[in-house]
Amino acid sequence: MDKNGKVTTSIINGIATINFMHPKSNSLPAKMLKEITEVINKFAEDKHAHVIIIRSEGEKAFCAGASFDELLEIKDFKGGKEFFMGFVRLINAMRKCPKFIIARVQGKAVGGGLGIAAAADYTIASSEASVKLSELLLGIGPFVVGPAIERKIGKTAFITMSIDAEWHDSFWAKQSGLYTKVFANNHDLDEAVSALAKKIASCNLEAISQMKKVFWEGTENWDQLLEQRAEISGKLILSDFTKNYIKAFKSKL
Repeated sequence: MDKNGKVTTSIINGIATINFMHPKSNSLPAKMLKEITEVINKFAEDKHAHVIIIRSEGEKAFCAGASFDELLEIKDFKGGKEFFMGFVRLINAMRKCPKFIIARVQGKAVGGGLGIAAAADYTIASSEASVKLSELLLGIGPFVVGPAIERKIGKTAFITMSIDAEWHDSFWAKQSGLYTKVFANNHDLDEAVSALAKKIASCNLEAISQMKKVFWEGTENWDQLLEQRAEISGKLILSDFTKNYIKAFKSKL
């Protein structure tokens, strides 16, 4: 297993797939965030890619969000902002991509992982795919991923997740609008993702592009908004509270 994680891609019959893996619960260090963002931007322009699937490897976590190892290494505001700008660029790439993006969520999604699930246009999950916003416990808040999550589940549910910072099961996530469908096992999940991708791949790309613009109306200010949110997180991540929390958390692993 690659200790630094990896991102692999493919295009088959119009279906582009982005697959990411990291040994620490599929967390996303800056390098992998950059790779995924670049691939989405590449597929956005590729005439052979009609629909994009984002998925992760393994049977457990879909994505644990930010890399705690990298968070501990942040020494100043510039570094803090730049780290969170990785998530900003990824969410904005998903938002601006003229192709529909399907998220295949087979396991738990935390923080930035939840942001990916929310920024996708259609999210299909397994019954094991619980969700959590743990940022408040960390001494920061879900500032960067917040707009994407709130757009999907509404203000009240977003506030609930942000304040209690507890696990919510996949059925709560479906009821809240984050997941479109939930399946009992990964086999059924994969069948559903494949069937939907094949259907979309046969559709008119121009129609999809125009629909995508309609679906994301009202987010035109996100380039500036999410950068401002990255600045808030970039400052808060420097606190002793956050450093001590991360060290304590890692010592339990």
